[in-house]
Amino acid sequence: MYRTDVATFGVIGCGVIGAGWAARALGRGLDVVAWDLDPHAADKTREAIERAWPAVRKLGIYPGADPDRLRFVGSIDEVGATADFVQESVPENLALKQTLLAQVDAVTPPDVIIATSTSGLLMSELAVNCVAQDRMLVGHPFNPVYLLPLCEVVGGRATSPEAIAAAMEVYDFLDMHPLKVRHEIDGHLADRLQEALWREILHIVQDGHATTGELDDSIIYGPGLRWAAMGTNLVYHLAGGAGGMRHLLDQFGPSLKLPWTKLEAPELTDEIVDALVTGTAEQAAGRTVEELERLRDDYLIAVMKALRAVDIGAGRVFANREARRFDHGAVRWREGEDVGAPLALYRCQVEPEWVDYNDHMTEAAFLTAFGWASDALFRYIGDDEGYRAAENSFYTVESHINYRKEALLDDPLRFTTQILGLDDKRLHFYHEMYNEDTDELLCTTEQMLVHVDTVAARSTPIMPGPRKALEAIWEVHRDMPRPKDVGRIMEVPE
Repeated sequence: MYRTDVATFGVIGCGVIGAGWAARALGRGLDVVAWDLDPHAADKTREAIERAWPAVRKLGIYPGADPDRLRFVGSIDEVGATADFVQESVPENLALKQTLLAQVDAVTPPDVIIATSTSGLLMSELAVNCVAQDRMLVGHPFNPVYLLPLCEVVGGRATSPEAIAAAMEVYDFLDMHPLKVRHEIDGHLADRLQEALWREILHIVQDGHATTGELDDSIIYGPGLRWAAMGTNLVYHLAGGAGGMRHLLDQFGPSLKLPWTKLEAPELTDEIVDALVTGTAEQAAGRTVEELERLRDDYLIAVMKALRAVDIGAGRVFANREARRFDHGAVRWREGEDVGAPLALYRCQVEPEWVDYNDHMTEAAFLTAFGWASDALFRYIGDDEGYRAAENSFYTVESHINYRKEALLDDPLRFTTQILGLDDKRLHFYHEMYNEDTDELLCTTEQMLVHVDTVAARSTPIMPGPRKALEAIWEVHRDMPRPKDVGRIMEVPE
C-alpha cells in the first residue's frame, strides 16, 4: 500500500536536520531530491554534506554512494513528483509546517509516506490541512542525523498502522533504530528526558552551584558512559544489586520525596543566558563549531565501533549496517555460470581511517582491506550471516602479505582472488590489490583458512552449499599459473 522500496529520498527543508537526512540517504546509495525556501540553501546544504562526508565514510558507505546524487529543485511539486519517501524538516513553527505539509500532500502520490522531523509538535495538529492524513507521521531523528541511529516514529489520530509499519521499514533500510512511540505526546520520548535534564542544568547554573563545564563533566565521566549502552532504568536495576529494581526502589524510593529537582524551568534571564554563553565558550576553548562537529562525529563513531564488539545498543545497529552494506550488491555464485579466473569480487576506496598523517595507507589497513575482499569471497560462496548463525565459519590460521606500492587517501582499489588449494576443511587462497586507475599492483596476500564449528571450537568439514561453490571455483583455478609471491620466505641471505 505504501512505498518501502526507496530509490529517491525527498527532503523538504535543508537546515541542520534536513542536510543530515540528505547525507544519511546519500551514504545509503540513494538519490536525494531537495527543496528549501532559502534561495542559498543548495550551496549551504552541499557545504554541510561536504563537512559530514568524512564521518559518513567512516561509518561506511554503500556502493554508488555519492554526494553528487543530491539534486536541488525549485518547487515542492518537483519533490512530490520524484521522491519515494518525503522527510520534512523545516523549523518548529506550527503554521509553517501545516502549510508546507499540506502542499506536499497535494502533489505527492498517495502511496508515498510524508514524515516530519518535528521534535515535539503533534502530528494530528500538523496534518489538519492535509487530505491523505493516513500517510502523515512523525519521524524524529537526532543530531547528527547522518550518524545517530535513533528515529522516533509517531502517528497522528488519522495515521494508519500500515503507514507506521512502512515508515519503520524505510528507516530500518536507512540503518536507523526506528522506535515506535505508542501515543502522541508533546516532545515524544527522548526530548522529554533531555528537557528534564536541561531544566535542572538551568536551575543549577542560575543558583551558582556549577558552571556549564562542571555540569557536562558530571555527565561525560559518569552517567554518560553508562547511557551509551544502558538506559537509566536498566542502570538503576543494576544499582539494586541482586534484588534489582525492587530493592533499589525500597532503598532509595523515599529520596524521591526530597527536593532534589526543580522540574519547572526558570525564567531565562539575561544573567542565566550570559552564564550559559560564557560557560560554553570556555568549554569550546577557541575551537570553531566545525572543529567541534568533527570531534563529536569522531567520538560517536568510535563509541559505536566499541559497542559493536559487545553487540549492544548503537553498536548492534552499526554491525547490522556493516553486514547489510557488504551484502548489498555482493556477487553470488550460480551453478552453471562462468567463474572468473581470477575472481574479481571487491572494489573500494582508501578510507580516511586507513591512512596515517601523510595520507599513506597503513600496514594494518592493507590487511583490513584484504579482509573485506575475503568477505566478498565468502559471500560469493554462500558463507554469509545465515551461514555463520548456523555455527559455521572459516578461521584464518596463516597469512603472508607482500607490500609493493603505496596507496593514498581516496585511491580506488580493486582486488582479484585465486583459489590455490581446497580440501574438506581447508581453504588456501591469494588476493592481489591494484590501484584501479593506474592498474599498478600494490599488495598481495596469501592465506590459509580452516573451516570450524564456532560453538564446538573445532575444525569441521565445509558445508555442502559453500563446498559446491568452492569446488566449482577450484575446478577453474587449479590450472591457473601459480603467483610468484605464493610460498615466499622472509630471510636475509648470508
